[in-house]
Amino acid sequence: MKRTRLAAAVLALSALSALTVSAPAHAQVGSHSAAAVQVPPINETALRRSIAGLPAADATAAEVRISGSAGSWHGVSGVTDLRGKHPAREGARFRAGSVTKVLTTAVVLQLVAEGEVSLDRTVQDYLPGLLPADYPPVKLAHVLNHTSGLPAPKSEGGFERVYADRFKTITPREYVRQAVLNPIEFTPGTKQHYLNVNTFVEGLVIEKVTGRSYEREVGARILRPLGMNQSYFPGRSVKIHGRHNRGYQVVPKGFPDSFPYGSAYVVDVTEMEVTSTWASGDLIATTADLEKFTKALFGGELVPAEQLKLMFTVPKVTMFGTDDEPAHYTSGLTELTLPGGIVAYGKTGARYGSSTGIGATQDLSRVVVYSLNSTDAKAQGQNERGLGIALAAFAE
Repeated sequence: MKRTRLAAAVLALSALSALTVSAPAHAQVGSHSAAAVQVPPINETALRRSIAGLPAADATAAEVRISGSAGSWHGVSGVTDLRGKHPAREGARFRAGSVTKVLTTAVVLQLVAEGEVSLDRTVQDYLPGLLPADYPPVKLAHVLNHTSGLPAPKSEGGFERVYADRFKTITPREYVRQAVLNPIEFTPGTKQHYLNVNTFVEGLVIEKVTGRSYEREVGARILRPLGMNQSYFPGRSVKIHGRHNRGYQVVPKGFPDSFPYGSAYVVDVTEMEVTSTWASGDLIATTADLEKFTKALFGGELVPAEQLKLMFTVPKVTMFGTDDEPAHYTSGLTELTLPGGIVAYGKTGARYGSSTGIGATQDLSRVVVYSLNSTDAKAQGQNERGLGIALAAFAE
């Protein structure tokens, strides 16, 4: 079998673009195993080591929460900003990135349970005219587990272009419209390709079916019922309100607005990317709030059991662009087999300046939530520290 690739793996580190990095030999993604293995006692030494030495070249701050029936631990490291270097404190807000997708999919599955949505119906049924006339029927089920074949918008430039356009907005429909200027990538249901466009479609279906905004539905169905009082959607605001750590991106010397940091140069990216990721990545949260959400989701408080099964089921297809690499993603989550055969599910997210992860064993014996102020959150091979946190959370 080919070496597996850590493609936005549970508790490992991935970018919104479904960035992939090589997985260690002892961690496998998309194993489809459901074997129950007892988690070890919490290894506080390994966890402290995983966030030690901040600020460092790869990250400036971190907060980690470990909980579950097998014990709990909480750690904070780093600084709130590089100029003042005030120590980071518990409860800082951050951009949760693609962890937002889990909330979006949970709302869709709630609507399925209520009989308002059918996963066997197509995007064309719910959103006529959104997709080109020559596209094949795309079932909503395929959108949820990233087997839709819908393409991404054409990429134009790297970070420099993103930074220059950081205060521009794009509507969700316009995002999808730009994406489907490209041909469909494969017959729906035959491959898997993790892309933001799928969750944009989910958000549009939520709005069409409920007659209310996506943000209002997530707030009414998840944030308020769970008491996630520190979490919110920023709308058109570029700021993170309340206490938060500044986010930075490593850039070449001479980059506009950059300043020296050790042997590198960084630019402050705390305020940027307004509504650019919407239902796939706009949530602002805290680790405590995401811990509440993870426990409620896995515990069956948010999504009824029949629909929740989909969040723990990886489709039996291969990844787009490969011959035999198995799918990694469920409807909303990712499956990861850890050392010793422990199976966990969760989601990671990355915005410039911020990397986030949530995850747990299905029985909630171990729950992990982390936030990192990564200095290059979207880079190929970046975020080894997040992988270290994930492995430390299950280390013996």
